[in-house]
Amino acid sequence: MMSTKYPLFVKRDLDGFFGLFIDNLVQLLLIVALCGGLCGMSGEASYLIFGRILPGAAVSLLIGNLFYAWQAHRLAAKEGREDVCALPYGINTPSLLVYVFFVIAPVYRQTGSAELAWQMGLVACMGSGLIEFLGAFVAERVRRHTPRAALLSTLAGIALGFISMAFALQIWQNPIVAMLPFGIVLATYFSGVRFPLGLPGGLVAILLGSLAAWMLPSEWVGHSMSAADVSHAWSQRGWHWPVWCGGEIINVLRSQPFEVLGYLSFIVPMGLFNLVGSLQNIESASAGGDRYATGPSLAMNGLGTIVAAAFGSCFPTTIYIGHPGWKGLGARAGYSSLNGIVITLLALSGTVSLMSTIIPIEAGIAIVVWIGVVITAQAYQATPSAHAPAVALGLFPAIAAWGQTVASGSFMTSGKITMQQVLEGNLGAEVNGFLLHGMNLLQSGYIFTCMVLAAMSACLIDRRFVRAGVWAFVGAGLTFLGLMHAYSIQGNVVGFYSVFGNLADGALGFRATRIALGYGLIGICFSGLGAYHRKKGDQIFLQTH
Repeated sequence: MMSTKYPLFVKRDLDGFFGLFIDNLVQLLLIVALCGGLCGMSGEASYLIFGRILPGAAVSLLIGNLFYAWQAHRLAAKEGREDVCALPYGINTPSLLVYVFFVIAPVYRQTGSAELAWQMGLVACMGSGLIEFLGAFVAERVRRHTPRAALLSTLAGIALGFISMAFALQIWQNPIVAMLPFGIVLATYFSGVRFPLGLPGGLVAILLGSLAAWMLPSEWVGHSMSAADVSHAWSQRGWHWPVWCGGEIINVLRSQPFEVLGYLSFIVPMGLFNLVGSLQNIESASAGGDRYATGPSLAMNGLGTIVAAAFGSCFPTTIYIGHPGWKGLGARAGYSSLNGIVITLLALSGTVSLMSTIIPIEAGIAIVVWIGVVITAQAYQATPSAHAPAVALGLFPAIAAWGQTVASGSFMTSGKITMQQVLEGNLGAEVNGFLLHGMNLLQSGYIFTCMVLAAMSACLIDRRFVRAGVWAFVGAGLTFLGLMHAYSIQGNVVGFYSVFGNLADGALGFRATRIALGYGLIGICFSGLGAYHRKKGDQIFLQTH
């Protein structure tokens, strides 16, 4: 039953909506660009994008956003609060990129069939959803036994590199459109400034940024905004209703079981990656004061991905990073419902690209940057002050992953020697003093590495040596399986190299057996320290336990 004091929509939901909407819109535009450019889904095959993938994504985004909005109403009614913020939800960006580059595009290159590539993408998406759904039944135990620093530091690293930094670069790249909205966002959320008519600061920022883009010369803005582009995008509209695609998934499993097994090296790690990431986001919401039940939240997350695959989308959905940021904006449940409805209308009507011709992305990215800042701050504010070093250490793998992404992109755009060729020639090769091989090792499965390092450190700070040893052994096991540190590289594209699948033809692979042994030795060391201090009756140890 919904609380009578908890409204369906508040003004500040508009700020939350614009931030989440821009994030989701970017994912949809990526799908159109990557599937059309790399996976053969252009021309006559473009119906796979606009008639299958986007409608399938729309179904999953709608039911997920509405569920999390309903969940917020339930929590508000249960606790008698009016400040509950719904969990943010959308398409998972890492899964999108991994499935395009390592599942869908390779199948298209091998077979020349865009439809078969799309079908294999459906199987990958379904597999990820099943892992997320089944993991929901054990995730609460993991959460209870994991230091908060380990869960939040991972999010802080992702927020710094992949959210705040990625979008902050665009602010200074396109200052005429982006810097004024940036200033307005800072004034609104750092100083609590109010605008005339009670307009939300995020809405004011987007309106002024869009006005600048339309009114000022294109050489100032960085790109042109034209009525012709809007008209062309509008002409591409057309309703595409969701289509049940369960039959295609079953046919692939029956006709190509061994090919499917070959892609488990990407499906299994990404499913676990999404599960752990969503668990961390639920902990972030709890640290912000909204304590959602782990099981139902993760189960819906998995069901959303399963529904996406069943109705034609190859891309898993997930609980998004950023709850404390959305809550800080003043958003409640309405921003989630509105996001689901608007994104669904755009995806079903074939007008996804229309929004980018009306509102420049730069006008709204300041909101997303602010979200990343709040997430990073929360990692320190919501954990014991003594655990601050653990939070800092947990940032390293995510920052390395961001650096590796930049390096990989630089090699791709150079059009010359590839990263694979460099590493084949010299495994100790550096880029401006940073080891390429080391970055690849640290970025592979970085969401697990962040958690293991921060958890070990937090346990050591509390002098819980045996628990620190257990986390080291967890790191050893994950590394041995290839879920951490091991990687494959083909050209400039870096992916997993786990025991769940074989190395692709022509790719270079690195197992991380020695790193697994290193974690094992650390585990033995920490366990030995625990036994030694118990035997000696260490007074400090006894006082803290």
